[in-house]
Amino acid sequence: MKRSNRLILLIGIFLAIVAFVGIVLVFNQRPGGEGPAASPTELPTVFAKVDIPLGVQVTADMVEQRNLSTAERDPTAFQSTSLVIGKVARRDIVAGAQLVAADFDVGRGQGLTSIDCPATMRCISVQVDQVSGVGTLINKGDYVDLLVGFQSGTFPVVTINPDDGTITPVAGLNSTSVKLLLQGMQVVGTLLPPAPQTEGQPQPGQGGTTLTGQQEIVILAVTPQQAEVIKFAQLDGSISLILRSPKDFVDPVTRQPITPPADPTTGVVLKTLVDEYGVLVPQLIEAILPAAASPSP
Repeated sequence: MKRSNRLILLIGIFLAIVAFVGIVLVFNQRPGGEGPAASPTELPTVFAKVDIPLGVQVTADMVEQRNLSTAERDPTAFQSTSLVIGKVARRDIVAGAQLVAADFDVGRGQGLTSIDCPATMRCISVQVDQVSGVGTLINKGDYVDLLVGFQSGTFPVVTINPDDGTITPVAGLNSTSVKLLLQGMQVVGTLLPPAPQTEGQPQPGQGGTTLTGQQEIVILAVTPQQAEVIKFAQLDGSISLILRSPKDFVDPVTRQPITPPADPTTGVVLKTLVDEYGVLVPQLIEAILPAAASPSP
């Protein structure tokens, strides 16, 4: 090959390399020739416009979105108000604070080491299960009512002799009594002890409707009188906790916590079911038995 031809070949290769490098540089630049993308110095962040107490459901008028320096922004902060609207505050949130994941963390599990008992209140624990505790889905900040039932035997029906005042239990009568005793108690903490596992039962998080025996310890903020009622019910009754809507405990205008008036209830015994709900009373049926055969002499 002639020297001139080799020179032309080398020049062609060099030009091809230059063209390739130029293409790479072009594709590495942002549109408009601004160069490689730079990390943002600010990000949209959700802030509380007002104080949001424990147990209050977040609404659009409680929060706002504004940019915040990435150096000051919490790694778990929210970028859009739509991500927090409808969530229930699981701790007190002060006005002006950026909303973070911990504000809505229910704090369930065995790692609970302390609780914040409200001033002038007492904190008492109640043990429930999947049936008596709304599927063990009661969380910190929720509001619950206490339903108690006393079964036959622990709450007997008696008669009093007017002559000497002696008391005689009446056998054969249903003495079960059910009453909604306490309303509007706030949950300040929960614990989930390990559930006993049986072969074939689903593990937590695997779904299914099989009862696993899961228990839940629910810690309630109550008055001293309420504490006495709860203890009596724990000793001699059967307790269920009823979950309430958080909207019942917030003023619709001021968005501040309120204590709604208690709903009156009658309580229920067997006679209540018969008189007010039409439960049928068993009918007495007279049966004529055949005369017994006379023994042979």
